[in-house]
Amino acid sequence: MLGAIIGDIAGSKYEFNNTFDYDFEMFGEGCDFTDDTICTVAIADAILNGRSYQESLLDWCRRYPSPKGAYGGRFAGWIHSFDPQPYNSFGNGSAMRVSPVAWLFDDLSQVLEEAEKTALPTHNHPEGIKGAKAVAHAIWHFRKSKESHLPDDEAMKAFKNIARSYYEDFDTRDYPKGKFDETCMDAVPLSFNLLSQASSFEDAIRLAISHGGDSDTIGAIVGSIAEARFGIPQEIKDRAMEYLPDEMQDVLKQFAGKCEIKPK
Repeated sequence: MLGAIIGDIAGSKYEFNNTFDYDFEMFGEGCDFTDDTICTVAIADAILNGRSYQESLLDWCRRYPSPKGAYGGRFAGWIHSFDPQPYNSFGNGSAMRVSPVAWLFDDLSQVLEEAEKTALPTHNHPEGIKGAKAVAHAIWHFRKSKESHLPDDEAMKAFKNIARSYYEDFDTRDYPKGKFDETCMDAVPLSFNLLSQASSFEDAIRLAISHGGDSDTIGAIVGSIAEARFGIPQEIKDRAMEYLPDEMQDVLKQFAGKCEIKPK
């Protein structure tokens, strides 16, 4: 979960002003959390405190009505509707917010079921649902691989098979740098491809952001999986937490206690 937030913050200043410099400043002037973080926190809060995903998303997004980068047009309309209804989105929003599910549920079938539920309030298109399930599956896989001390090369081989079961050409597609595509059909396989090239958590974030395009969301998706694969260096955790309001930090601490992961 914190991996998604770190990727979001790191990519926030580059979403509409892409950088292709691998050595970009990860935390600096102009960085902040965006809707990706708000929605990720909302999903965690829903699970931890017995709320529906829709109720929690509406609550958190209404608390933060004007995040850096703003909400997408249809999602903003959904937030402020008197009768919010799913709008058949296949955007990458379902994939960027799903990560808490893969940590807070243990059985894969339940992880995938809950991942679908997190998408349904807004991203009820089959591709929107698939994107959420694919990312949750990837995180769960690396989480379980670490718990069983599976060597990284073996975990990666299995991951590629999982990735191909959702996007069979994820590792053979052409991904032009700087292409801004907010769909799950592009963002999730791209994120899988970037993750497969990474050698550390920081490397994964740098590869994601310096690819360009929808930088904060690609950073969030890659970061969410990289956390499970590599863990997060303490210094990077500490820097990210500085950007978050107390109420978000409280959810992260509750989440970490439930998962036995220390955010600070």
